[in-house]
Parts: sequence; C-alpha cells; structure tokens
Amino acid sequence: MAPVAASSKDTSAPRTTAQIEADIAGTRDRLAATLDELAMRVHPATVAAQTKAKLRATVEQKAGKAYVAASGAVEQVKSKFVDEDGRPRPERIAPVALVGIGVVLLFASARKRRKG
Repeated sequence: MAPVAASSKDTSAPRTTAQIEADIAGTRDRLAATLDELAMRVHPATVAAQTKAKLRATVEQKAGKAYVAASGAVEQVKSKFVDEDGRPRPERIAPVALVGIGVVLLFASARKRRKG
C-alpha cells in the first residue's frame, strides 16, 4: 500500500500503514487506561473510601481544635484557683465547693419531691 500523509497540516515524510496502525494501537491503549482510571475513580467503593477519609480528617481537625480550646479553658479556670507557685487558693476554692454542695442538695431534694 502507498504511504499516507500524517495529516493535512503535516508536511513531513509520509507515514506507512504500519505506522498509522501502531499510532492507533497506542492511542487505543492510552484510551483504555484512561477509561480504567475513570471507572476506578467513580466506583462506589472508591467514592466511599474518599468520603470516609475526608470525613475522618474533618473530625480529627475539629477534635484537635476542641481539645486546644478545652485545654485553654481548663488552664484559665485552674489559674483562678491556684497561685503562681501552683498551690491551692483556699479563699477561692471554699466558696465554689459550698456552691457545688448546695446545687447537689437542691437537685437531691427536687428529685425526692418528685418521687414522694
């Protein structure tokens, strides 16, 4: 068979039928690989795994931020009840303890009234 030009724009040496068939085979292989990759990307298991990974990362990030905020709040409250040397400050602990005991007694009496 006679050589065929590569394209209407290409003015280089004409290509043989074997070269064109080899190009078509290479293009077919690349297309098959692309289709396989697309099929894998949209497969339900792949989508589910990606969604799970994104969700886990989001939860871990939120949990980390919450931990930092809680640690800061605990340190702030702790600083109200200890001095610079880390010793307890009884003048601040006693009133809070008494309020806590009062709240517990209030709930206990309210619960007793509901049952009785």
